[in-house]
Amino acid sequence: MSDSGTGFVKVLGRGDVLALAFGAMIGFGWIVLTGDFVDAAGTAGAALAFVGGGVVMALVGLTYAELVSAMPHAGGEHHYAMRAIGPRGAFVASWAMVLGYVSVVAFEAVAVPQTLVYLLPSMASGHLWTIAGYDVHASLVAVGVVTAVVMTVVNYVGIRPASVLQTVAVLFLLAAGAAMVTGALVGGSAENMRPLFTGGVPGVLAVMVAVPFLFVGFDVIPQSASEIRLPQRLVGTLLVVSVLCATAWYAMIMLTAGSGLSAADLADSDLASADAMAALWNSPAMGDVLVLGGIAGLLTSWNAFLIGGSRLLYAMARSRMLPAWFGRLHPRFRTPSNAILLIGALSAAAPFFGRPMLVWLVDAGGFNIVVAFVMVIVSFLVLRRREPGMERPFRTPAGVPVGWAALLLSLGLLVLYTPWGPAALVWPSEWLMVGVWWLVGLVLIVRLPSVAPGPDAERELVEAMDARART
Repeated sequence: MSDSGTGFVKVLGRGDVLALAFGAMIGFGWIVLTGDFVDAAGTAGAALAFVGGGVVMALVGLTYAELVSAMPHAGGEHHYAMRAIGPRGAFVASWAMVLGYVSVVAFEAVAVPQTLVYLLPSMASGHLWTIAGYDVHASLVAVGVVTAVVMTVVNYVGIRPASVLQTVAVLFLLAAGAAMVTGALVGGSAENMRPLFTGGVPGVLAVMVAVPFLFVGFDVIPQSASEIRLPQRLVGTLLVVSVLCATAWYAMIMLTAGSGLSAADLADSDLASADAMAALWNSPAMGDVLVLGGIAGLLTSWNAFLIGGSRLLYAMARSRMLPAWFGRLHPRFRTPSNAILLIGALSAAAPFFGRPMLVWLVDAGGFNIVVAFVMVIVSFLVLRRREPGMERPFRTPAGVPVGWAALLLSLGLLVLYTPWGPAALVWPSEWLMVGVWWLVGLVLIVRLPSVAPGPDAERELVEAMDARART
């Protein structure tokens, strides 16, 4: 069935939507970064940090849930901010989230070959160059590029193949998680989990810094809203449920990995969760199984953000904020094919920078993701005040207090990325990524005409931009 208003095909059901959002949030960080988290806050402290971060994300998710039910259009944040704040606010929200999405996709392109090295240590060959002390190998670059091409092609040929890939990979991911829990029950040690808390509040905050990057993904549901064939109230509910599922997953990983190896051993491991799994089962093969689960997580996250990022670029192009080339739907596959090709090309370039790119992408992407969250929450509060009668199939309980709580907590996360915060962006790599992105954004935003926010803002913007183009 086709959405006559957009040309997208409505094929995503309940399971597809939940797999899309959950898989997006469960990428690869739980394999690589667990040792750092436990070292910073302790086993229980790290789990508590994810529960706290999950609460923040659930509050943000509640604002999204109401907005996606009221405005079920491809591009999510773009439309919410357009109606509440106007074109420039919509551009800031969209541009920030696009960088967040692209950073995750590029992260996965680097992480896939790095993960395979765990399974095949001898595969790193053909030294190309050294970046930030890390040797970049041709074999790993080739794996990253080939995988980027495959993921791009899958998304190019339709939302249904991408959704099937997502569901299969999520099921494998869940099976690996079940094996982790079973291993903790059978071979886990409470002694390994001590001390439960280290580092105090700063340690917990150090873990929470990663929350925006690790939890981003529930917002892919609004991006693909034009392709969902469910009642809008249910879509909002599934969005919140996906956040709760991801919170439970991350807390579970901290506790089970902590029961498998001591904090010191986890900190010394490159793939801490996999080594903990091997210890829990006393079998290196089970560690490999978890690595395969991590690869499944990489693919689900990669797939989801290709979907989300391409739909957001499509929405910006349809509003004339970006060249019309990005707003083209493929005549056969009904996908924003050109936007998919651009994000695919950027992901294919990332492996050439090697492992240091992983950290740069987490920090630069996380900062921009929080910026987008803040813009969406502000849009939620503005629309609650300005348009109280707007149809909202999913209505957030205690909406305004929830919105203010989400705003304050999100601003608190944003402070962590400032120069005096624990997640301050690193010069020059991370600041250059963010700076260049927003320099391009500034060039694009200054050309937007002044249009008042409201239900007709997008139509008026398109008319003004088209009139300008004709003259």
